[in-house]
Amino acid sequence: MMEEDLKIKIQLINPHIVCSMCAGYFIDATTITECLHTFCKSCIVKHLQSSKNCPQCGVKVHETQPLLHLRPDRTLQDVVYKLVPHLFESEEKRKEEFYNSRGFETQKKGQVLAGVIEKKSGPKLSCILSIPNAHQFKFDEKICLCLERYSMHPQHFFSHSFTLPKLEKKFLRCSARVCVADLKQHLYERLHFPSHFNLLLMCGAEELQDDMSLKQVYLMNWSPRGTPMFIFYTVSSAVS
Repeated sequence: MMEEDLKIKIQLINPHIVCSMCAGYFIDATTITECLHTFCKSCIVKHLQSSKNCPQCGVKVHETQPLLHLRPDRTLQDVVYKLVPHLFESEEKRKEEFYNSRGFETQKKGQVLAGVIEKKSGPKLSCILSIPNAHQFKFDEKICLCLERYSMHPQHFFSHSFTLPKLEKKFLRCSARVCVADLKQHLYERLHFPSHFNLLLMCGAEELQDDMSLKQVYLMNWSPRGTPMFIFYTVSSAVS
């Protein structure tokens, strides 16, 4: 049987994905462990600075350290981003504008913004896998992925003979801040890939841009089919 898209009115879901404090969609959804009520992180943190009780049910969170009883609900936040069109992109743009307005370092699509020092947006995958102090990323949100060789034969691109290598260990678990460019570098090193070939990564039948983080790929390209997230690699063209 052919799969059919299930269409649901967003109004029916709003009560489950809207913060009761700001009446907006959850941003950095955060749950109180005592009562399991969820709010935007900024909303609940600000509230607990003046009150020790849950703003929804009134239960006491903690007498002296209420912030220790907050937990990020990343699954719910991912659901919100998938259900509400362009919410993730809009929030990323707001963050960028906020940092730019205060002169913080930022980077966009590999180009250095005017008057701002270039800074890499996340840790390199090679660092996470090899350096002794890799534990500094242990509190990052993790992404499980599988790097698969694309099934189309590379001679579709080239007239001469070329065998696209295959990874022996294709499963990875790394920080959600890792970028596509870092994954490419990882593949070049692991597969001893010829540098004059242009490596292309795809997810959900779409080409991934180098500056995308794995979190962005997961939210924007990976349909809700569980883990791991499959990313396919192939050769797009020869670099002249």
